[in-house]
Amino acid sequence: MAALFDMHLRALRRDRAARIGPELFLFERVFTDCLERIELVQRRFDRALLIGCADPRWPARLSGLADRLEVRDPGLLFARAAGGETIVEDAWEAPAGTYDLVLAIGTLDMVNDLPLALRLIERAMRADALFLAAMSGGDTLPRLRAAMRAADSATGIAAPHVHPRIEAAALAPLLSGAGFVRPVVDVERVAVAYRSFDRLVGDLRAMGATNILTERAPFLSKAARAAASKHFSEEAEGERTSEIFEILHFAAWTPQKG
Repeated sequence: MAALFDMHLRALRRDRAARIGPELFLFERVFTDCLERIELVQRRFDRALLIGCADPRWPARLSGLADRLEVRDPGLLFARAAGGETIVEDAWEAPAGTYDLVLAIGTLDMVNDLPLALRLIERAMRADALFLAAMSGGDTLPRLRAAMRAADSATGIAAPHVHPRIEAAALAPLLSGAGFVRPVVDVERVAVAYRSFDRLVGDLRAMGATNILTERAPFLSKAARAAASKHFSEEAEGERTSEIFEILHFAAWTPQKG
């Protein structure tokens, strides 16, 4: 069975975002939320792992909460900038029982085997360790999806343009199935107003979040892009079209010993 996502392309897309300057407004929102949740625990952690580091300043901001921190990112340039290593979350050699805190920021929605990725993360954690993460949910980018349908109608060829994403209701059972306990999932819907379809695509490119499907559509033709842009603009309220980014924030613990 062919993989859903092209992992090599995912790394290249994150490298491109690093080169052009990453768009951080969603990543920063998620990272700040994780910091606030860690502070509520009122516990200093010994050894932490940060998966997904679009901003090389993040490790310093975690230094007051954990004695030791390791960084891994799917993209080589992001990993290097933070002094870390690359990772494919469902295909790494997870060091058993190493971390008492793991954060995963905005990468787990683009792995081929999410249950396996969660099991490997759980395997790398100690007993009574905290896992905090966030990723895109199933209601992300409804305007973009509609615009892509308009593009397909213009060409008469249906093709996959937008990633399938997990629904919020499915996430807690996946965490439990991976061995975590006390899972909590919160859903946040962030509305962002765009002047044009191209501005939205530009933000997605700077997030490393454009299409990495293995069976992805070819580049949009001029006619298809015009149809997508027109449909996106027709959805505007005033001069801007509101797009939705659904963020699934989740927390879970590993079981205590005994």
